[in-house]
Amino acid sequence: QVQLEESGGGMVQAGDSLRLSCLASGVALRNYVMAWFRQAPGKEREFVANLYGSSGATNYGQFARGRFSISGDIAKNAVYLQMNSLKPEDTAVYICAARRLSTPSDSWRYWGQGTQVTVSS
Repeated sequence: QVQLEESGGGMVQAGDSLRLSCLASGVALRNYVMAWFRQAPGKEREFVANLYGSSGATNYGQFARGRFSISGDIAKNAVYLQMNSLKPEDTAVYICAARRLSTPSDSWRYWGQGTQVTVSS
C-alpha cells in the first residue's frame, strides 16, 4: 500500500524559507515520478515541481523556477521541496503526489494529505 506523508509546513513571513518533506512508503523511489502540487483556497490545484526517481531529472512550474528546488533521497524514500523567497501568494496546501514511471504524465495515482504553508506580508 502506497502512502505519502508530508511535513514541514507552517506560518512564515514574506522572504522566509521553508523545506517540505514527503516520506513515501510502499514505493521504490527509483521507479516513480514524485511531485509537489499546491492548492490555495478557491483556486485549482497547481503543479509545483516533479522529480524522476530514476534519473533525478526535474521540472518546475513557472512560478517556482529560481525560488523552489525539489530533491530526493532514495535511501530514505523521501522527496523534499526547498522554498526560498516565499511570497504571500505562495500560501496554499502543498501536496505530495506519485506515479509510476510507466504511467502517463497526468496520471497521478497517489496523493498525500497535504501540509499548509501560510506566508504573511
